[in-house]
Amino acid sequence: MDKKQVEKRIEELRKVISHHQRLYHIKDQPEISDEAYDSLMRELISLEEEFQEFDSPLSPSRRVGGDPVEEFKRVRHEVPQWSYDNIFNYEELGEWDQRTKRFIQKTGKKLSGECGYVCEHKIDGLKIILTYKKGELILGATRGNGEVGEDVTENVKTIRSVPLKLEEPLDIIVAGEAWLSESEFERINTEREEEEQPTFANPRNAAAGSIRQLDPSIAAERRLDCFIYDIEKYEGGELESQAEELELLSKLGFKVNPHWELVQGIDEIQEFYEKWKDERTELNYEVDGVVIKLNDRDLQEKLGYTAKSPRFGVAYKFPAEQVTTVVEDIVLQVGRTGIITPVAELRSVTVAGSTVSRATLHNEDEINRLDVRIGDTIILEKAGDVIPKVIKVLTEFRPKDAKPFVFPKRIPECGGGGFIERVPGQAYYRCVDPDSFEQRKRKFEYFVSRKAFDIDGLGEQIIEQLLDAGLIHTFADIFRLKKGDLEVLERFGEKSAENLIDAINDARDVTLDRFLASLSVPHVGEETALLLARTFGSLDAVQHASIEDLEDVEGVGDIVARSVYSWFQDSENKDLVDRLVEEVYIENLSADVEKKEGIAGKTFVLTGSLDTYSRDEAKEKIRNSGGDVSSSVSAKTDFVVVGTDPGSKAQKAEMLGIQTLSEKEFLELLGE
Repeated sequence: MDKKQVEKRIEELRKVISHHQRLYHIKDQPEISDEAYDSLMRELISLEEEFQEFDSPLSPSRRVGGDPVEEFKRVRHEVPQWSYDNIFNYEELGEWDQRTKRFIQKTGKKLSGECGYVCEHKIDGLKIILTYKKGELILGATRGNGEVGEDVTENVKTIRSVPLKLEEPLDIIVAGEAWLSESEFERINTEREEEEQPTFANPRNAAAGSIRQLDPSIAAERRLDCFIYDIEKYEGGELESQAEELELLSKLGFKVNPHWELVQGIDEIQEFYEKWKDERTELNYEVDGVVIKLNDRDLQEKLGYTAKSPRFGVAYKFPAEQVTTVVEDIVLQVGRTGIITPVAELRSVTVAGSTVSRATLHNEDEINRLDVRIGDTIILEKAGDVIPKVIKVLTEFRPKDAKPFVFPKRIPECGGGGFIERVPGQAYYRCVDPDSFEQRKRKFEYFVSRKAFDIDGLGEQIIEQLLDAGLIHTFADIFRLKKGDLEVLERFGEKSAENLIDAINDARDVTLDRFLASLSVPHVGEETALLLARTFGSLDAVQHASIEDLEDVEGVGDIVARSVYSWFQDSENKDLVDRLVEEVYIENLSADVEKKEGIAGKTFVLTGSLDTYSRDEAKEKIRNSGGDVSSSVSAKTDFVVVGTDPGSKAQKAEMLGIQTLSEKEFLELLGE
């Protein structure tokens, strides 16, 4: 900015800050968060310090005082790793408490008073799962996708608070959080600055980067620490409470966070929450909320899990962090499936410990809803998610010449003339040409990434070289490469070519979910691929699934179902899959199914809302009992489960003479 622009920005900041000071201190009607206000104030102070010629005594700022490993092996968790649902305020805490009590009453347990809960710090680190046999550490793993993680045992052993041998010779699996202290984080970044290396954005990133070092000596130098908070599997007898579990962990030699507390009811939970919301800055580690768990272990087992999270616990997140910054440009990115995503390029700003210079604007509808324009000052928030998002435009700062953003008709990266189109009935644009070079490159990059085939050493530059040289056209071509093909490429010698061929061959074994994710089927990412793999169990079953079959998969809606069905019906895609299958081995997945009499082999349709389960939870119960779920009533339907406020499906069932079940009858059929 030139000096005239700086002067104008300072004047605008002073005016807006004064306005919000009045709203907050006089009218008690704040319009923006404290974090956003503080961000504006910091910008003003910074500009006033740099450009002292614009100083003013009336400025609102005057009020402010082992041995290296070649690669990590993937390991399948013996116990699935769930993640807790999040709540963000006292009202949501009350709703969760009431829901938990309803589930408890369904078990037949009578509550004589408030529920007993254990409150613990939610450490902002990296989850690790430790397995001990006869009291000795045999495996340390990352969470991964919940089903499969990475073997990081040698790095875990460098954490001095992780016992290599327990006080008792038990078989046990425990979970905890690896973290880096604030002081150690500062020390590491100081050293990296001196060595002219990139610094870490925050302690969590530094901890994750340390755990995933191929050389354990580097992890050892980082001085990681760890709190253990859960017993995943235990062969030593029954535990009656969460408090007893934490005490046992401590007795066995694990480092347990000392600040946990057994409380009664949500008012005491709120007291614990408010205490640590204020005092967390005094800790030497980062805490981003409170984890709340039912103390009664028997009730924990009975309440069980939803498809993604435990019912007996929840994460109560501390308030979101908000900052302000300026949108310097809006650019369009072409994804691997041709979908075009608008991205705001921002004036760099730090939010929740991370330096952010970009934020997705998702689609045209979101841009219009926010009315965000180039040059706008925006509020950026980081809450619950790791990805910051734009939540508001401060239009009082808007430049006079700022114009609404309009999608162009062409984007060069789309190929075929660059034409783009908005998908009918959807909020996003896509390339008209489905096979531009940019899209193919991104598809190959995703194919070899950690989320798919995880081919070590095959990065963006090599992919581009292979495509330019015409050495790869389909995914299968990667597995047909020879050492001689690579040696002619830039920066390749005999040894590097040999190493890459070895890495490609090592990647030939793949689980079904990663195989499905690798194909770049529109709308199918890592999570959806896992849902499909669990539900259908084999590639053949996915390929031959009908649209209705796909719609019945929990978490898969009409758009995704039609996308998957259409993709596998396409002859070119069939040929692509057939060629790839010849080169790799696919490990099938199958969901654990306990067939129940009266449910197994039967088709259910759900209508209306249930008190006991959400729609997705009820579907999961049916499928786990051997039944099928359909979205529409037909002659093939065996039962229609009728909840509160049912739709036309109940009437259609009556017309066709199909048996209907009340919620009570449905639960009895489930044996609950």
